[in-house]
Order: sequence, then structure tokens, then C-alpha cells
Amino acid sequence: MEHARAHLATAFGDEVALEVHPGAPADAYDPRRDQHLSGRLLGWMAQEDASGTSEDRRVLGVTGRDLFIPILTFVFGEAQLGGRTAVVSIARLRPPPTAPRAANLLRSRLAKECAHELGHAYSLRHCDRPRCVMGRSASVMDVDGKEGLFCADCRARMQDFKQRQRGSALP
Repeated sequence: MEHARAHLATAFGDEVALEVHPGAPADAYDPRRDQHLSGRLLGWMAQEDASGTSEDRRVLGVTGRDLFIPILTFVFGEAQLGGRTAVVSIARLRPPPTAPRAANLLRSRLAKECAHELGHAYSLRHCDRPRCVMGRSASVMDVDGKEGLFCADCRARMQDFKQRQRGSALP
């Protein structure tokens, strides 16, 4: 998690704090699929966030639970577009334990997916540049192909979003 925190601080140019809040809503688990509904986790996280009054605060949950949305077999994560919460699962990001440098690969994948989902929380949509962290990821090979940072266009859109948000918060 420290690697992901440091990566997010660099990618977003902001301070990032780690907090541990174990748990999950019981109604997020779907026993037929043996997976958790990511949207329910997002809603639960928004309710559980005691500091939810700050417009510029974003909350990212990281879980080992396998996630899905009803129209897809699985998701690496999900976020509220322009919202405050995002969630990422390591369930499908884990390489086989025998893979060369498996721990480094997992850290890299997690950092990229955390930046991707938080990018959505800052209103960024998927980017057409596959190496941009906001590129689509249908497989871990797609995640591995990303550079992990925002392309110039996505970075500019994110900074514009932050500026508009700060401007609307002024008295």
C-alpha cells in the first residue's frame, strides 16, 4: 500500500494519506457469482466516510475481494465519475507466485489501477492512448502495458477539474 500511496501522490501532485477501515457491506456479496458488487462497496464507502464534507477529498478502497458489475464478468475497480469514492481489487491483479518479480508486478498493477479509478473520481473518462493510466484495461496485459501516469491531455483535464472545484468552493 505504501507503494500505491507514493505513486498516487506523484500522479496527482497531492498529499495522500493511508487509513485502514476493514469491513464491507453484507449485501455486496453475490453467492451465485462468488463476487462482490463494486457499486455497493462504493455506496458503503461514501456512507462510512466521516470526512465527507470536503469537496476535494477522495476515498479509495482497496480490497482482495473479486469485484463485478452486472454487465461484466469482473472489474479491476470502479469509481463514481466526478464523485468522491473509488474501489480497486487486487483479486485479478495478482500474478502467479512463481512469476518473476511477482511482488513488484502486483505493486505496479495496483498503483496503476488506483490512479485509474481515482482519475474517474476526478471526472476523467477512458483515454484513447493505451499507455496512459486512463486507458481501458480489459486484462492484466492491458494494465501491464500502461505507463502508470496521466498523458498530457488527461493531466490537463484533471487539473482543470481541480481548478473548477476549488473555484466553486470559494466564498
